Amino acid sequence: MKELTGVPVSKGIAMAKAFLFLEVDFPEIPRFHIEKERIDEEWARFLSAVDEVKEDVNSLRGVQKSVVAEGEDILNAHLLMLEDVEFHARIKEQLERNLQNIECTVWDVGREFYQKLITSPAPYLRERAVDISDITRQVLNALLNIKKRSLAGLTEDVIVVTRELSPSEAVAMNKRRVKALVMDAGSQTSHTAILAKAFEIPAVFGLSGVTKEVAQGDTLIVDGGAGVVVIKPTAKKIEKYHEIITKANEKKNEQNVSRDLPAETTDGSRVILNANIEFPEEVEQALRYGAEGIGLYRSEFLFLNAGYAGEEEQLRAYAYVLKAMEGKPVTIRTVDVGGDKIPSNFHTFEEKNPLLGLRAIRFSLAYPELFATQLRAILRASVFGVVKILFPMISGLAELEAALSMLEEAKKECRKKGQAFSNTIEVGSMIEIPSAAVIADILAEKSQFFSLGVNDLVQYTLAVDRNNEQVGYLSQPFHPAVIRLIKRTIDEAHSAGIKISMCGELAGDPRATAVLLGLGLDEFSMSASQIPLVKRSVRKANAEKCRALVKKILTCKTVKDVETMMKEEDGQS
Repeated sequence: MKELTGVPVSKGIAMAKAFLFLEVDFPEIPRFHIEKERIDEEWARFLSAVDEVKEDVNSLRGVQKSVVAEGEDILNAHLLMLEDVEFHARIKEQLERNLQNIECTVWDVGREFYQKLITSPAPYLRERAVDISDITRQVLNALLNIKKRSLAGLTEDVIVVTRELSPSEAVAMNKRRVKALVMDAGSQTSHTAILAKAFEIPAVFGLSGVTKEVAQGDTLIVDGGAGVVVIKPTAKKIEKYHEIITKANEKKNEQNVSRDLPAETTDGSRVILNANIEFPEEVEQALRYGAEGIGLYRSEFLFLNAGYAGEEEQLRAYAYVLKAMEGKPVTIRTVDVGGDKIPSNFHTFEEKNPLLGLRAIRFSLAYPELFATQLRAILRASVFGVVKILFPMISGLAELEAALSMLEEAKKECRKKGQAFSNTIEVGSMIEIPSAAVIADILAEKSQFFSLGVNDLVQYTLAVDRNNEQVGYLSQPFHPAVIRLIKRTIDEAHSAGIKISMCGELAGDPRATAVLLGLGLDEFSMSASQIPLVKRSVRKANAEKCRALVKKILTCKTVKDVETMMKEEDGQS
């Protein structure tokens, strides 16, 4: 028996035989000189290969729509990359300059784009390097007539062990048969990781050399939450994990029973539990866990791939979610890019302090055409359900008024074109900067709801980058300053007669539920899988006692004092 520890990517425990999925290395890419007269011929071969890959992607999209919806966004992104003007122009330019065959030209340009992204200071762009590699490989497969392997035809339950699984392979795999994913490479933010979570498949990545440790058919245990992979487990270890799996299944059944129960305290205080989603396909998972709405629909995925989505593609994505929610409210946050998330169209844009620079609503207002396109798409989608619009990173009244003015212009344009939209769309401000919390009373005059973005509120209040290993420990949501800002914002919202929600990790932390109830939070929005856990905490809590707890917490001077008081209260309940 051998136990390995890697990066925990997707929670859950699985036990099955290993299926080694090792991509066959390319044969040496042919490289030879061509005459000028052959440029058009080679270019035509490239376009034909691109069309072949597009056909494969569209075929897979059709299968995904009819069987499972997850992953369509990845395929859409790949279609956009295949059509990317910059990618095509670079290949044409290099073909004409170097006069070398199209296979080596595609290989060279693909590697050039890959290196540009993988060395980017922005984590999101580094992850997108995998997508470029994936597309390059697919085009080369078509040019070289290489038949790619697939996980779509699996006929028995397996744990896939691989060096790196491309997004397109992850989308295509037989999700009923793949019980877990184990990879040498990969991170928590890769497209494949996002898909594993959306598919609810346990996954552990970053296990350097695991493909050399595991043999085909070995029994494996994968604990995605702990990031542990057990190779050839002993009978005792298998028995232990069988017990864990049994308890997990019992807990899941219990959660299914409670799915339709209201999130109500023992003394009758009712709150709303919503889900956060990033991709449209995650809406099914949100409904399975009993979400009462979508409290945060992150729209960034439509802008961060090569060639951001146009109005019609955005309309389809928003409408998909609204239709699936069948009248339950969906809060769409306008694009929150900038910082470490730069659209590929803007990759030359650099800032010394990007998290303090042109991001979120500032970015949208700086690119009014892009912003107007998104607002029109949201407006047009509103006829398919109940939509709310949320403006991110509002720091003052001027930004909010500018955004509202853009929204009114978008409405005028829709009316001019005869495009219908709802007249009851609520518009809200995201409170994630201390200045917004301090002037919450002013922002409430022009907002119909608030949403607390606690992750950024902590970052900007405490001047801490939580991804910085040296100071990350200082990122503390229970810091007295953060709690006081949250309290002030909630109080001002209620004084103005508007509802306030919270999205992010704190809303989905059952330890924080009593405090948030005591602070008066109306709606919680979190990862869908956390909803049953938070609901259980709500239904065990007494709202009056929670308010008494918060009164005590507001007198605390340190994080330690707050956490001690929370533990004492939890021990008494």
